[in-house]
Amino acid sequence: MTQRDSETASIEVQRFEDGSFISKADRIVTEEPLEIRLATAPNIAATRQSITVTMRTPGNDFELAAGFLFTEGIINDPDSIESISHPADEGLENSYNIVEVVFPEGCYFDASSVLRNFYTTSSCGVCGKASLDAVRVNVSRLPSKYPLKVYPNIVSYLPDKLRDAQALFKNTGGLHASGIFTASGELVSLREDVGRHNALDKLIGEQFLARRVPLTDSVLVLSGRASFELVQKAAVAGIPMIVAVGAPSTLAVELAQEFDITLVGFAKQNSFNVYCGMERISYR
Repeated sequence: MTQRDSETASIEVQRFEDGSFISKADRIVTEEPLEIRLATAPNIAATRQSITVTMRTPGNDFELAAGFLFTEGIINDPDSIESISHPADEGLENSYNIVEVVFPEGCYFDASSVLRNFYTTSSCGVCGKASLDAVRVNVSRLPSKYPLKVYPNIVSYLPDKLRDAQALFKNTGGLHASGIFTASGELVSLREDVGRHNALDKLIGEQFLARRVPLTDSVLVLSGRASFELVQKAAVAGIPMIVAVGAPSTLAVELAQEFDITLVGFAKQNSFNVYCGMERISYR
């Protein structure tokens, strides 16, 4: 089924400029809830289980669902997914705000293990989890000192390259972005969303469904700060380097150190901070 892509909307605003108000059209980012459901074939109705609701920008919803399930440790292989679709049999006007992920026959999920009392918002990917123990997922440690090397001058220009590729941000000014780059600074893929964690789940979901994970030769660039949940998702995807426009949190730095991820913050032209993993940034 075709995914619905209504990422922006037009609204009339009163703009104050040069001492007076004028009416003008403005484009704003769309924010709507997305419910993710799990089911097992062939008796889908009997096994259907809603596991989370997240506030997101519509578009790339199937990638978002796959990325969420992967980065939360619920699935670890694309073969665990038989189909992803919007439900067509419930007569709901807004069925595009529901994504149903169906597992193949014989592949079961433990509903009690995935019901973590999620309610994610566009600003926080871990809000509402039942306990701190549910925050950390099973992450395999990256190879020590993985041979990815990135020149410092490339690191400092990655945020500009990310911003230049953000088509929706140019129209609205209201979206976060996550981008995968090569060590030479070439953009591989980018996803935008009103929620920073959703943007990353969409990006990782795309790579996961295309069987490109682990992304051990990639640099992840974030349009905002580097939070714990974003570093965790990157670790699950096997990403060895993260470059963020904003600051990291203490938990983000601790997790990056634990899993041997190079973490860069406050990146801009000609300057950035390296919080850990300095060995991957070198002119040699």
